[in-house]
Amino acid sequence: MAEVNHISIPLYHISKNLELKIFPEGYSRIFKIDEIEADAFGEIPFQILESQSYEYAFNKVGYRLSCDYNNVIKQSHREKHTGRINPSFFVGTLKLNLTHNQKTLDREHVYLEVLATKFNSDNLDKSYRENYRFMLENITEKCTELLLQINSPIQQHFETDFNKESESLYQQFSFINSIIGSLEFEEAIQKIISTPKTNWAINKELSDVCNVKKFTRNSIKQLVHRGNRIPVPISHPLYNNPLKNISSHIISNKKVEIIDNTENRFIKHVLHTYLYFSENCLNKFEKGTRASKEAKHLSNKLEQLINSSFFNQISRPTSLNFNSPVLQRKSGYRELLKSWLKFDLAAKLTWTGGDDVYHAGKRDISKLYEYWLFFMLYDLFKTKFKLNNIEHDGQPYKSLIEKSKNGLNFIIKSGTHTALSGVSEFENRKLNIKFSYNQTFKGNKKYSSKEQGSYTKNMYPDYTLSFWPAEIKEETAEAQELIVHVHFDAKYKVDYSGKFTESRNEEEESERKGDYKSVDLFKMHAYKDAIRRTGGAYILYPGNNEPNINHGFHEIIPGLGAFALRPTAVNNGSKELSKFIDRIISHLLNRASQRENIASKSYNIHKYDTPNVIKEPIPEYIDGEKLIPDEIYVLVGFSKNNKRLKWYHNNSKYNFRMNDEKGTLLFSPKVVNAKFLLLRENGKAQASILYKLKEGIRVYSKEYLQELDHPDAKKDHYLVYEFEQDSDDLRVFKNLKWNFKELDEYKKIVEGKNIRSASGEPFSVTLTELMNVKI
Repeated sequence: MAEVNHISIPLYHISKNLELKIFPEGYSRIFKIDEIEADAFGEIPFQILESQSYEYAFNKVGYRLSCDYNNVIKQSHREKHTGRINPSFFVGTLKLNLTHNQKTLDREHVYLEVLATKFNSDNLDKSYRENYRFMLENITEKCTELLLQINSPIQQHFETDFNKESESLYQQFSFINSIIGSLEFEEAIQKIISTPKTNWAINKELSDVCNVKKFTRNSIKQLVHRGNRIPVPISHPLYNNPLKNISSHIISNKKVEIIDNTENRFIKHVLHTYLYFSENCLNKFEKGTRASKEAKHLSNKLEQLINSSFFNQISRPTSLNFNSPVLQRKSGYRELLKSWLKFDLAAKLTWTGGDDVYHAGKRDISKLYEYWLFFMLYDLFKTKFKLNNIEHDGQPYKSLIEKSKNGLNFIIKSGTHTALSGVSEFENRKLNIKFSYNQTFKGNKKYSSKEQGSYTKNMYPDYTLSFWPAEIKEETAEAQELIVHVHFDAKYKVDYSGKFTESRNEEEESERKGDYKSVDLFKMHAYKDAIRRTGGAYILYPGNNEPNINHGFHEIIPGLGAFALRPTAVNNGSKELSKFIDRIISHLLNRASQRENIASKSYNIHKYDTPNVIKEPIPEYIDGEKLIPDEIYVLVGFSKNNKRLKWYHNNSKYNFRMNDEKGTLLFSPKVVNAKFLLLRENGKAQASILYKLKEGIRVYSKEYLQELDHPDAKKDHYLVYEFEQDSDDLRVFKNLKWNFKELDEYKKIVEGKNIRSASGEPFSVTLTELMNVKI
């Protein structure tokens, strides 16, 4: 691949000396490769790069350039025969339309090859050819593995339909080309040729009797009866015993090694089948297109193999023995049998989602990267969790492969929700786990609806991993804040630097260059903040950096980050992501985690539709901690007479009955953790006496209380609270009165009872409830 200053595309067949010249702008680069290399890889010799811009100009006025894809061609307003080409993130063969402002041209086109750069900007050949092919081969392998795992659809018989639309046929061709155009396939053929399976055969040949080393009964008969005889010397032991002459030449059997056997005939049959398929595709594809070049290259390659001296010695098979140990175990043969099985299945497979990748020969590499990530995550999560249930577009499925009228269809499609779920048991907890692709979190979902979704707009993360306790349904987990969503987004376009922290100037500069890592980070923030019950949101991009994870608090989630996942056979970044998922699982098994505590508090805070309102002065802090009115409890007691009230005030103590007597104080968390005591007085409809309780509850005997001059201590034991009367926390409540009869707890106590006896029973309320009945 040679970088050049500009390229000139000759168009002499349209007009004499007509040329289209293309120049790179700024830091853009442009290349030209020779025809042999272009044909070998099914590419166009004139090559530009994705996300870069170029100037173009015809050397004659009147000619125009346009493109079926929007915004790729921007024509100059001043000189119409010039303009700019900006392929954005289009990758593959770019077809440009050629017209003239005064005369009609017969469907003339100019083709450019747009190379991918994101996978390996230092080696464009690798980024475009190897990484793309690897993703395609990997997807094909996963699809065929899924086909081999299911039973009923495979038993149906389908033939490759060469009459279908060329684009659908190109999709099938791309699947199959990834199998038989791979390096593994070439190496397998070379292994077979270098160390083939051989058989021993008996070869009959006319030999000089002097050269025969081993005589058989048949050989001896020929010595006696065969013609062309020679005399036996008198001194020879055979003379007169019983022969005087013998045949000079006899037919002898000789063992020879041959390669014309069942296994090698199968290999030749496989190559002929592949050649038949590629030639039929070649006849269907439009000439000059990428599909046509790829089919021609594959046909030539297979034809050379079949015409080699090795396969010339092998006849056509009469039967196929798939149970042969050689086909199943011997290196080379094993790979060819595997490719044959894949080919047979891939020829039956259609993929509605494949239109995003194969449409019109276009290599939508960003969409392909998204699909490849699905399979990588699918493999990763299947090994970690028991994901046995499949849901697609709201319907249950038994497999990711379904029968269709054209054969077998792979149901995964961008924009359509697919989910795999199941229950996994860990050392101390069972969790429901759900892996979703293209799950929509609908917008405008109020918290009170207790449903999954976003409180703003619809959100569309590419992949979502959800966890919730095994004992409850997903809807219940959503309603009770017991579910955790972790989102991942495929960002092929991200040229990620390895860190999120940027200055304002750096951020603006990156956006001018088209490097939108800040914008992508903001989108992760949107997922985490808008989608309810989200634990984290992470970018997946093709790079070589270490994972960058930012924690919202002290624990692994909630958080944001980015993981580099590369389409390569080794060191693709999945190990780092796998370790991260393990850390999330370990975190979810911690029942005392801060996140779980926050989730529980969030549920309790928001579970009521109507929010509480307090606009009255209350203390900011109590006992050195922030005062939360809903979490501050007030004991509401009763003073039967002024003697008791005076004793309470003088001793800074208040006593409750205990045991099972009427009016006994029940030990609930609200009672134990109460911070204030409000005293009701007999005969008054409002209460105004408020004390701050000291920590702890004591049990006093009646004798001890009598020593303190209690006016009415008759029971054996009492529960006693001590309180403060002049605390700073009480100043804001000075001179306030409360209509305690409006409290719901009071209404429950007196409902259906004698109000005289029931009204004296103690109860507790929150500070919020008390302040709402302030007079």
